[in-house]
Amino acid sequence: MSLLFETIKVINKRPLNVSFHNERMNRSRFELFGSKNELNLAELLEIPSDITNDVYKCKVIYSDTIKDIDFRKYTPRKIDLLKLVFNDEIGYSYKYLDRRPLEDLTTENCQSESEDILIVKNGRVTDTSYSNIAVFNGIEWHTPIYPLLKGTKRAKLLFDKRIFEKDIFVEDLQHYEKIILINAMLEFEISNAKLIKNFIRN
Repeated sequence: MSLLFETIKVINKRPLNVSFHNERMNRSRFELFGSKNELNLAELLEIPSDITNDVYKCKVIYSDTIKDIDFRKYTPRKIDLLKLVFNDEIGYSYKYLDRRPLEDLTTENCQSESEDILIVKNGRVTDTSYSNIAVFNGIEWHTPIYPLLKGTKRAKLLFDKRIFEKDIFVEDLQHYEKIILINAMLEFEISNAKLIKNFIRN
């Protein structure tokens, strides 16, 4: 079985949303490995003394136990286009270190680093290759109720009632104005939103 990982945003030498990462990690450990002893990332994460106050990506690799913790300075990826990809077989319900199915789909459908895919499964909009999404209908932000992976930033935004779950079929996208990408490293800032009509292509 593949190892799993958590990606934790660290800024000003402080890890963010640790409780949400902790919950997913321990739930995955229990469901996949039967591990009942809960680990506490707040205690296990030791911030290196040589990092700056910039944004870092902390990658925690684990199975039933922690295998590795790595800190790297973060450079955001710039996405200019999402390509709709229809695939009813793909699954990624756990944050596996082996992401080859998603990477293969991206390689097959994207021409450059500035492009990504938006996966449609059984007619429903799910995720991009590396993020959840939220779409804006002019009143509120909706996120697919059936994502491939339930992300930690998505969970926090749902908890804070900044976004709301909705069953979104691909034909429903015409009723939305904007889309924003959501993951642990990306802030939910409206200025980051893209116009759907310019950002998504078949």
